Amino acid sequence: MVNLNRFIEHTALKPTLTDKDIDHLLEEAIEYEFLGVCVPTFWVKKARRDVRNHGIQVVTAVGFPLGYQMTENKLDEIKLAIDNGANELDIVMNISAFKSGMPWVKTELAKCAQLIHDNDCLMKVIIETAYLSDDEVVKASIICQDAGTDFVKTSTGFAPSGAKAEHIRLIRSTINSNVGVKASGGIRDYSTAIKMIEAGADRLGVSAGVRIMQEVE
Repeated sequence: MVNLNRFIEHTALKPTLTDKDIDHLLEEAIEYEFLGVCVPTFWVKKARRDVRNHGIQVVTAVGFPLGYQMTENKLDEIKLAIDNGANELDIVMNISAFKSGMPWVKTELAKCAQLIHDNDCLMKVIIETAYLSDDEVVKASIICQDAGTDFVKTSTGFAPSGAKAEHIRLIRSTINSNVGVKASGGIRDYSTAIKMIEAGADRLGVSAGVRIMQEVE
C-alpha cells in the first residue's frame, strides 16, 4: 500500500483563514505525519516554529495567485519566506508573459531557482494547467525544467479546475525523471489521490488531507 501521507502537502486554502485555522492545520499535519504544510507567507514563521521538530516541510507560494508580479517582487518574497523558515517555494509562473511568448518567463524562473537553491531549498513552479492547451502544458513544463525547477505543479487551487490525471501524465512524459510533478487542486478523496499518483504525481497539494487519510483508515 502507498504511504499516502508522505505524498501530501497539507494545504491552507481558505479566503477567511485565521490563526485558529492555521493551528488546526499544523496539528493535523503532525498527527497524520504529512510530508509538508503549505501556508501563506504570512504564516510561514509560525508554521516553522510549530513543526520544527516533526520532520514536516514548510511550503509557501510566491507570486500567488496569478504570477503577475515583477521578478524583483518575487525574489524579495522568496528571500523573506526563506528567512522566516520556508523549505520549499511554489512559484506561480507569469501566465501573462507566457501567453505573450516572452522569453522573460524562463529568465525569471531561472533567477528564482538560483536564489532558492543557493539557500538549499526546493522550487516548484505552478503552471496553472486550467488555462493552458496540451501544447502549452508541454512548452511550460520544458521551460520550468530548463530554468532549474525541482517540480512542476498543476494548479493554485483558484482556477476553474485543478489537477487532472491526463495533465499529470502529460507533464510526467515531458520532463526528465529527476524533476518531480505536484498535483494540486480538486483532490478531495482517496480515489482521486491514487489516480494522481498512478498518473505520475510525486506530491499532492490538498486541503482535504485528513478526509483522504480517514478513507485510508
